[in-house]
Amino acid sequence: MTATVLAVNLLGVVEHPEIDGMNPYRIDAEGRPYVPAGDGGVVLGVRLGDSAFGFDADHAAPGACLVHPDPSARLALTAYACVGNEVVVRTGAARGARGRVVGKRGEAGRVIVSLSQEHLAALRPGDGMSVRAHGQGARLGVPGVELLNLDPRLLERLPLRIDAEGLAATVRGVVPSRLAGNGLGRPAQMWDLDVQVTPSTPGLAGLRLGDLVCLDDIDVRHNMGYRRGWRTLGVVVHGDSPLPGHGPGVTPIVSGPADRLTVTVDPDCEPGLTEDALHGVPY
Repeated sequence: MTATVLAVNLLGVVEHPEIDGMNPYRIDAEGRPYVPAGDGGVVLGVRLGDSAFGFDADHAAPGACLVHPDPSARLALTAYACVGNEVVVRTGAARGARGRVVGKRGEAGRVIVSLSQEHLAALRPGDGMSVRAHGQGARLGVPGVELLNLDPRLLERLPLRIDAEGLAATVRGVVPSRLAGNGLGRPAQMWDLDVQVTPSTPGLAGLRLGDLVCLDDIDVRHNMGYRRGWRTLGVVVHGDSPLPGHGPGVTPIVSGPADRLTVTVDPDCEPGLTEDALHGVPY
């Protein structure tokens, strides 16, 4: 790191899942209706390390989603919060419980928070949490390579190796740009990027929550989009979706020229972001 990065205290409110209108159904890629269980709110029984395709659900995330009732504050919460940031429950039955930010989601902004299953079970929609936002604006010191959405204290716990010439990473797999879905054209500090992969996609069938993946020919320094010869690394933060154009969600953490971002694909590697790594950072 080459500069002091400020921390900001933020307020997040536990989201309640929403149904748009009287019809509870969405339509999947085959034209079949389904009820989008697991899309937002407090999700129990989903953990980092679980299969990204292991639940009959829609965008299921490992924990609780935070929002804010004021639209501008909600977008600021999403923009400033970073993977690994400290979270403390301030109200309700789980008051005092500590957790960490896992990632973020689009659709007007959600921050995904990991807590123990016991504390998740005690949460209710509307409970307040403080988020110690820290990480946006941090620099790796590698020319042309941008760091975003990541608490710098988590860097040493991820499978990354950094020197003055570039960054090397071990990833679960490489996602070609043609499989990039929902999130393209959106600011990477406030959205994740859904990847249109399935359990039959070569090299990505074993994708798990918390996996580090490489997005080839994707530049996310500003709005996320195609750029030949570019590369983005990200963490899988929510599961699959039956919606066309959607899929497992990736929160970007590093982006730069491919010649400065070297990846080694290991389909048998441990998830880049684990419960132990996430909660092992001192509070």
